[in-house]
Amino acid sequence: MILILTPDVDTSSDEYKTLMGYLHELPSIQTRIHEVKGLKQVLTEVYLVGETSSLSLEEMSALPCVERAIRISDEYRILGRHKDELRASHFDYNGVHFGQDNLNVFAGLCAVDNPKNVEAMMKALQENGQTCTRMGAYKPRSSPYSFQGHGKECLPYVFELAGKYGIKVVAMEVTHETHIEEIHQVLEQTGHPTGVMLQIGTRNTQNFELLKSAGREKEFPVLLKRGFGITLEESLNAAEYLASEGNARVIFALRGMKTNMGDPHRNFVDFAQVPVVKRLTRMPVCIDPSHSVGTRDSGPDNILDVMHVTAQGVIAGANMVLVDFHPDPGKALVDGPQALLMKELPYFLEDIQIAREAYEKRLKHTEKFLASVTVN
Repeated sequence: MILILTPDVDTSSDEYKTLMGYLHELPSIQTRIHEVKGLKQVLTEVYLVGETSSLSLEEMSALPCVERAIRISDEYRILGRHKDELRASHFDYNGVHFGQDNLNVFAGLCAVDNPKNVEAMMKALQENGQTCTRMGAYKPRSSPYSFQGHGKECLPYVFELAGKYGIKVVAMEVTHETHIEEIHQVLEQTGHPTGVMLQIGTRNTQNFELLKSAGREKEFPVLLKRGFGITLEESLNAAEYLASEGNARVIFALRGMKTNMGDPHRNFVDFAQVPVVKRLTRMPVCIDPSHSVGTRDSGPDNILDVMHVTAQGVIAGANMVLVDFHPDPGKALVDGPQALLMKELPYFLEDIQIAREAYEKRLKHTEKFLASVTVN
């Protein structure tokens, strides 16, 4: 069961203390407090974990500070969609809105190589009206002899250049809890010129200790990629690990499934499951066309496969696109063959806008149809 408290509730008030005192006396029930910070108000949710079947929704809704109570199913307790609930399917971070109702693009370097290329990327993003990017500092690789990323060494100039060019959110993969600590330290040292979205990659989707560490994170939202060799349900439960520790600001990323059935693409594209994830959960859904396709190949229509795949995800309602660009892909330290060219950035963004407009037209078309069916 979830108790939604009145907005901006005063946790030092007598009413709040009375509520928590009552809940702590409930037998076989544990409480977990989650705060959802929006641009204008803070919403506090109290999760009751344990044997809640005997609790009355009416009685719980009548408790001090409680706006409404929701009975939840066992599946995806925090991030899932439950019957008759009106909880938000969005969050705001560092001035950027992330929700199931909008679309953000994170174009950038799969792996940071040098300040010159980072600045070229940031400058191009600013010139094209973008405020988000991806920058890989920590890179888990299949081979122990491959480039593993510059790590903490590159964080100062990445964050400073992001601030210089107005980039508000940098998506950055972490593979160990010490990486989260390093990001905090360098952001503090550089004066917090930007924000960071922690990214947990496909290899770490079931690294439960890392999930718990990121879940205890109070500042940064998390982008969780689907595991490449596990079911969608298992990956969604991994997201629930994050939320169960306190961090429900989670975006779920589809990045293709590892199977030779997807050949010649790098992975079998799973973007048809964008609406499935949005139906089962309240998480915004990201697509990663670069790691799904893995090449710059194009068909007879001269449209790159990666752009076709992106359009498929966006027209299905994706809320975020994570995509690789590089000033000189031939010299990229990681995944150069799949990186788009800087001159293709405005073309790529415009193609995304075309697909997004098609999705919005489909929404209006469906609303019109449903209205006509109701009238008839």
